[in-house]
Amino acid sequence: MGTSLAPGIRLITAFSRDSWYRGFILLLTFLFYTAYHLSRKPISIVKGELHRNCSGVIRPTDVNITNNVTWCNWAPFDQDNYNTLFGVLDNSFLVAYAIGMFFSGIFGERLPLRYYLSFGMLMSGLFTCLFGLGFYWNIHSLGYYAFIQVLNGLMQTTGWPAVVACVGNWFGKGKRGFIMGVWNSHTSVGNILGSLIAGAFVSSAWGLSFIVPGVIIASTGVLCFFFLVEKPEDVNCSPPQHHNDLESESGETDPLLQSPSHVANGSIVADAPDNAAGHSEAISFWGALSIPGVVEFSLCLLFAKLVSYTFLYWLPLYISNVAHFEAKEAGDMSTLFDVGGIVGGIMAGVVSDYTGGRATTCCVMLLAAAPMLFLYNHIGQRSLGTTIGMLLVCGGLVNGPYALITTAVSADLGTHESLRGNSRALSTVTAIIDGTGSVGAALGPLFAGLISPSGWNNVFYMLISADMLACLFLSRLVYKEAQGWCVRIPRVRG
Repeated sequence: MGTSLAPGIRLITAFSRDSWYRGFILLLTFLFYTAYHLSRKPISIVKGELHRNCSGVIRPTDVNITNNVTWCNWAPFDQDNYNTLFGVLDNSFLVAYAIGMFFSGIFGERLPLRYYLSFGMLMSGLFTCLFGLGFYWNIHSLGYYAFIQVLNGLMQTTGWPAVVACVGNWFGKGKRGFIMGVWNSHTSVGNILGSLIAGAFVSSAWGLSFIVPGVIIASTGVLCFFFLVEKPEDVNCSPPQHHNDLESESGETDPLLQSPSHVANGSIVADAPDNAAGHSEAISFWGALSIPGVVEFSLCLLFAKLVSYTFLYWLPLYISNVAHFEAKEAGDMSTLFDVGGIVGGIMAGVVSDYTGGRATTCCVMLLAAAPMLFLYNHIGQRSLGTTIGMLLVCGGLVNGPYALITTAVSADLGTHESLRGNSRALSTVTAIIDGTGSVGAALGPLFAGLISPSGWNNVFYMLISADMLACLFLSRLVYKEAQGWCVRIPRVRG
């Protein structure tokens, strides 16, 4: 009687070599982008320490300062215009990020992803640490901190196009929405971890709130250099099949992805290999813009990200002002928005995989988000249970479309049939979509800062209007998807 294999070994051998590599790459890129977001978060946590109410702080006996109002604050943020100065720091990062993103994808296509990502993470770690070192070096120059934010913003653009390109190389379109919905939770996980790490040091030595995340992202850069595999072919794994599940089920290709050059004698011609002759050149910026759907999804993301980033930067302050929570409690409560975002991103991916309607899924969630934002502003602070529930729902509806567009949609368009298998376009397409979205990310917190003195209601009206505009830009694609379903349904019934 032969001995049976141990359960653990049976589990290991149940997965192919290709599956193990794909899982490894998914985990590795998840860690990389978690580190990127983790290192962006400290600034929003530390703001409350740079300027606080000094009358409630016990002054050490060795501090000989007569001004009891601002003695505990960090110059130059001890002035009455501290909110404006914080706005300078936020926008130094966000504007540099938005501008840099358009160039990042172009570099990402032309350089090895492993080197590009490793360099980006090491540099991001350096600049994050340099911001924190201002505490130990006793630097009180706004110019120093703003300059560090600009450089960090530029370096952070290395992350997104490169990790999406890498994941797009390893995974086909079949279950891409679900896989990338789960994978995209790195954004929220990074935000939550960044808040917790920065919060652990903020009261004792706020410099460590930057230095620890800086060391973490630099360490992941070293990890990337030693372990990242850019393409399946590099380790003799089979490349993914770039086709849509609905295509094989119904014989019809997704109307958004159909290309005349790929239809021959009524059938869809299979994608050429990535390294096919004549199709491995990097795509131009205008070439990427001409891919059907890129402009619409880019403009949609501009307004979707405007809403998401306004919440990212202003939600703790809103909760603190309206619900009268302490700053730390408000910060902890705001993480529920990110938890909702994780669930919303996964649901958006699953639904869009099942229906084949990426644009329709985004549009429905954005339409549902508008009344929910209105309700959250008016009844969201009545009780703790209501606050928790509304934050989770709003987080899911606001971040779901944003997550879907920046992951599965970007990967779909970057491996579009019209490219004839040239997946090197993925980095540029991702950079264009996320770069346009980053313009919204820079504008949202800026507008919120300008509008909030007139009342929080007006800030929410701005956010609701942005959601409606995001839907408007998807209307043509939603119509095309609906046409595709109408053609498919009679066929299935017949």
